[in-house]
Amino acid sequence: MTTDGPDNARWLAINAGSSSLKLAIFDAGGNRRHACTAEALNDTGGSLGEAHSHALDELITALPPDEAGPFRGIAHRVVHGGERFDTPTRIDAAVIDALHQIEPLAPLHNPIAAACIELTRRRFPDTPQYALFDTAFHRDLPPESRDYALPAWCRDRLGIRRFGFHGLSAAHALRCLADATGHPPERLNLIVLHLGNGASVTAIRGGRSVATSMGMTPLEGLVMGTRAGDIDPAIPGVLEREGGLSSDEVDHLLNHESGLLGLCGTRDLREIHNAIDRGSERASTALAMYIHRIRHYLGGYLVNLGRLDALVFTGGVGEHDMVVRESVCKGLGVMGLALDVTANRRDETGVRALHQPHSPAGIWVVPADEEREMVREIQDLD
Repeated sequence: MTTDGPDNARWLAINAGSSSLKLAIFDAGGNRRHACTAEALNDTGGSLGEAHSHALDELITALPPDEAGPFRGIAHRVVHGGERFDTPTRIDAAVIDALHQIEPLAPLHNPIAAACIELTRRRFPDTPQYALFDTAFHRDLPPESRDYALPAWCRDRLGIRRFGFHGLSAAHALRCLADATGHPPERLNLIVLHLGNGASVTAIRGGRSVATSMGMTPLEGLVMGTRAGDIDPAIPGVLEREGGLSSDEVDHLLNHESGLLGLCGTRDLREIHNAIDRGSERASTALAMYIHRIRHYLGGYLVNLGRLDALVFTGGVGEHDMVVRESVCKGLGVMGLALDVTANRRDETGVRALHQPHSPAGIWVVPADEEREMVREIQDLD
C-alpha cells in the first residue's frame, strides 16, 4: 500500500455529481487539507463522463506539490450499487466490470463515476481505491419500505425495488448528531432532509435507515430542482400516447425538465425567492408545492418512527435556506418540533441547533460533507 506514513497519511476523496465534481484531501485525523470543485460540466458532443474525467485530470494536475500525493487511499462516490454492492468496496478490474453492468440503474451518474475511477487508476496505479455507494446506507430497509406492490417476478427477475440514495449524506448527518448530542448512533431516531438540486427524506430508527423517499432511481419522492418526484404512474403512458414523446424523451422530461424548473423556469431557490418578492404567482406555487411534498413525507415518517430525537436539515438548501426551514417546521410544535425562529434566521455556519429549549425533539442543521464520510468509511477498513 502506498503511504507517506501513518501519522501524516493523506486520503483523496472524489465526489462526481451529474454536472459537478468535488475533490478533497484529508489527513489521517479526518481534517480537510485541500478542496477544489469543477462546476457546469457538460458532456455534449462526447461520451458520458468525458467532461468529468477531463476536469478531474486538470484538478489533480493543479494540486499544490505538497498535496499531490502519495495517497494512502482514494475514495469514489458511486450513486448506485445495485443488489451487489452495499459496503465500501476495494476497486479492481472485476469491480469495474460489475459497475458497468449496473449502469442502467443510474445511467446519468454511474458512468461518470466509472470514468473518474478509470482516470485515477491510470494516474495512481499503485494506490488502493475504493467505491462508496449512496445506496449502501439503505441496505437494511424493511420489506414494507423496500418493495413495491408489484408481482414477485418484477423483483426476482428485474430487481425492481427501492434502493434509496443520499446515503453518504445521511450517514454523515447521523455521525454528526451522535457527536453533537453525546448519544451513540444506534440509539438515535432521526429524520434527515437532504435538500439540494436532488432532494430526499430518510427516516432513521436506531441508527439504521427504515424508510426513504427516493426509490429504484433518484427520480421518486420530493419535488427537486429538475426532477418531478412522485407522480401518477400512468402519466408516462399518457405522455407517450397523447403527447407523442418517446420513452427516452419522457425519461428526460421527468428528470431534467420538471421539478422547480418545470414549474417556474428555474431550479435555484434564491431566484425563486426573488421572483416571489416581485409577485410571481408561478414561483409562489412552485415553492408551496416544494414545501408541501416535504411536509407530506415528514408527517408520515414521524408517525412511523414513533419517537423522534431530531429533524436534520442538510444539503445546500437545507443548510442555507432559512425560509424553507421555517416553512417546513411551521406548526409542528404539537408533533414535538419547536423551531427557534431567531436561531433559524441567524447567518451562521457549521453544525448547529435550531430548536427551542423546551422542544421535545431537536432541529439541527448539518452541512453536507459526503467526502469526509467517504474517507472515514475507508479509514475504518484500513
